[in-house]
Amino acid sequence: MYKIILDQDREKSLLRRHPWIFSKAIAKIEGNPQSGETVEIYSSTGSWLARGSYSPESQIRVRIWTFDQDQQINEKFFEDRIRNALDKRQQLIKTKELSAYRLIAAESDGLPGTIIDIYNNYIVCELLSAGIEFQRKNLFSALKKIFPDFNIYERSDVAVRKKEGLQERKGVISGEEPPEMVEISENNGMKIFVDLKNGHKTGYYLDQRDNRASLQKYCDGAKVLNCFCYTGGFSLYALKGHAKQVYNVDVSRPALEIAKKNIMNNHLDIGRVKFLEEDVFKYLRRLVEQNEKFDVIVLDPPKFIENKNQLVRGSRGYKDINMLAFKLLNHGGVLQTYSCSGLMTPELFQKIVADAALDAGVNGQIIEKLSQASDHPVALPYPEGLYLKGLTVKVD
Repeated sequence: MYKIILDQDREKSLLRRHPWIFSKAIAKIEGNPQSGETVEIYSSTGSWLARGSYSPESQIRVRIWTFDQDQQINEKFFEDRIRNALDKRQQLIKTKELSAYRLIAAESDGLPGTIIDIYNNYIVCELLSAGIEFQRKNLFSALKKIFPDFNIYERSDVAVRKKEGLQERKGVISGEEPPEMVEISENNGMKIFVDLKNGHKTGYYLDQRDNRASLQKYCDGAKVLNCFCYTGGFSLYALKGHAKQVYNVDVSRPALEIAKKNIMNNHLDIGRVKFLEEDVFKYLRRLVEQNEKFDVIVLDPPKFIENKNQLVRGSRGYKDINMLAFKLLNHGGVLQTYSCSGLMTPELFQKIVADAALDAGVNGQIIEKLSQASDHPVALPYPEGLYLKGLTVKVD
């Protein structure tokens, strides 16, 4: 048994059930645990606190599996956690007629560093921490037991694994390799083509499901600019909401090609859509110079902030792009703007957007605050689980 003994008074976060232990909180390690191995955590006074996985290369030195001393980390542990997560999502799946959803949202579902998404009969997994990498056999065995007829595909091809001392990896775990495109349905029948093998994340941004639908009500007769459109999800709902014209802008030609397929597959009018393979920052500046105007703008950029050292620079990026958007909006127009950077707090994001409006010379009111879909829950002791922030702002 490997022991992690904390410094004096460093157990407070664990007593509040926060699932991380940082390297600076550790006073002593008994034994020589290898990357990902299970360790027992004790207070400085010798009280057992939790059981977790050890990651010698990460600043998050231990991620907690359980606060129950009787609970062992084995296949049954993973089976229980997965079944519990599935039970919690059943009502959502049935209500919205979903064929794609997030099954495991990492720490918020009690499986640190683990992302599991369902796309029809494909299970796509991202293993992001040393602990779940070490336990991969138990995880996949549990998945096969719960979903015996499903195909399992791994998409652990992400740079964040380097922080855990892990190599990137992807490929078939069991069953068939995904085809070039998988068609899913969301929000009572909207059809989306997804590239599971090469698309962003596990293939699609399932967390934006409800926000895409929320856009529809603002788009009747509107000229809509969809920035960082990826495969055009927001555009589908803009068109469904009777938008007059939609501009899809993204730097990726393959993503724009899928966006075209999605529009045609949902029998929407592709004649009302322009597809622009552009760097969004440069394109917005050019539109401002040309005095273009829009009624609705969507800003759903990639993560600008990967660590604390990037917070100031990333904040400038968010301010710049929102300022340009405000300059492009007609009076009475609507900006729907997002940040998926976990280190960006909702309060800071609102301040940045407010400063951007001020610099653009417009007044605005927040008429909606938006977040990740309910299959991306946030455990109460783990505020870091809230990463997606969105604001719908109406301009005076």
